[in-house]
Amino acid sequence: MTKVLTPLAEHDVATRDGLWMSPVDAERVTGWSLKPEGMCRPDLCVPLPASALGANEVDVAAFWKKLGGPVVASERGDVWALGAPADERNAALEGLEAPDFTLPDIDGVPRALSQLRGRKVFLATWASW
Repeated sequence: MTKVLTPLAEHDVATRDGLWMSPVDAERVTGWSLKPEGMCRPDLCVPLPASALGANEVDVAAFWKKLGGPVVASERGDVWALGAPADERNAALEGLEAPDFTLPDIDGVPRALSQLRGRKVFLATWASW
């Protein structure tokens, strides 16, 4: 059994040669189902190259990389992590709001982050330790 970590869960699945697994396990791990047109969700299908398809199996690592998601494995290959693709991470970050705080600017004038809402902010920090 191989342990596959995703942004939302962890799964124990039977794999071979990396992340080749059955279509049923691939759907359980990724949320995408294998159809003749590729790996699909209700509103989207991603075509797969023939090299990522086998007899009743799919190379989930190749599919995940095609989505733009990071894929890493332990040295022994018994644990894999599938990270969220960049577009999903960016969409999640768009709705987040940093907590308000007040710090002095370069001239010593206190500035609250809330004063800058609606504008892009570059905040650089450092520590002496």
